[in-house]
Amino acid sequence: MSDSTISKDAIVVERIIDAPVELVWRLWTQPEHFKNWYGPQGFRVFVAEMDVRVGGRHLFCMETDTPDGTMKMWLVGEYTEIVPNKRLVYTDSPSDENGRLVPLPADGTAEAQPLITEVTVLLEDVGGRTRMTVTHAGVPSDAGGASEGWEQAFTKLASYVKTITTA
Repeated sequence: MSDSTISKDAIVVERIIDAPVELVWRLWTQPEHFKNWYGPQGFRVFVAEMDVRVGGRHLFCMETDTPDGTMKMWLVGEYTEIVPNKRLVYTDSPSDENGRLVPLPADGTAEAQPLITEVTVLLEDVGGRTRMTVTHAGVPSDAGGASEGWEQAFTKLASYVKTITTA
């Protein structure tokens, strides 16, 4: 990615997951698993199209209920680096349901973010458990909402993984 699309800002979130690396990798790369944990608390993923190969594309849609109805958030991106069970890198951008890029509304409550951000997922075996480190580049490091969103998603992931390993 060029400096014009990715800022120097990034958020980094790390979590130890009580599951082997191979299982955590599947949670990131298989739509039937991804839908069960991705997104902040209160969000549901109802679209997770994933062509997990370098140059492949993803299209996700998260939704949540609000007092005004259901809010949907579409995200599109491209997988740029894949090292199975170790490293997954993809771009991430707000989009419409057809995958066309759509800038986030400028509501004045947040600093402008680039249209294209980059997510890097690192997985490391730590005695049968997995250290998962996610770096979301292009999101200001002081963007508490984004960091909190990833933390909530990882809490959902940790709960979901228990349903798989005990089933």
